[in-house]
Amino acid sequence: MAKRHYIPVTADVEGVSAASCALIRRAIRTALEAEGMDLRCEVDVNLTDDAGIHEVNLAMRGVDSPTDVLSFPMFDLMPGELPDECDADPATGLIPLGDMCLSMERVAAQAKEYGHSRSRELAYLVVHSVLHLLGYDHLDEGEEKAKMRSREEAIMELLQLSRKKT
Repeated sequence: MAKRHYIPVTADVEGVSAASCALIRRAIRTALEAEGMDLRCEVDVNLTDDAGIHEVNLAMRGVDSPTDVLSFPMFDLMPGELPDECDADPATGLIPLGDMCLSMERVAAQAKEYGHSRSRELAYLVVHSVLHLLGYDHLDEGEEKAKMRSREEAIMELLQLSRKKT
């Protein structure tokens, strides 16, 4: 898969491996490709812990609790809608899709809770966040959530990290 996108990953917690950063980048590229985003873009990723994401959640959304992942899209898109070339930053030529913030502490806890690997949980949360950056949402329990879940699972299948069938 071509490394056409700029995906800086910063961590304010210790112990983030090069393999985790590579998985994050691969998950983002796979999700973008699956959604038809063939223009060069930028997605900024911050890895933190529960305290760090709690602080971001409170500052940016007014929500006084930690969460697993936060997504801050640059564009107000509808699912299936993509930015186009005119949205690119003239200085870089990249389309700034937005930012994501992930709690690595929550990744570990949820992987244990759901009985799968940290890699699967990390990739899932990254894919989930990319879909938010591209206009998907799951606030209702109906069609929007079903569409987002379907796209998540299809992309996880491409990553060969789909849920184990029981």
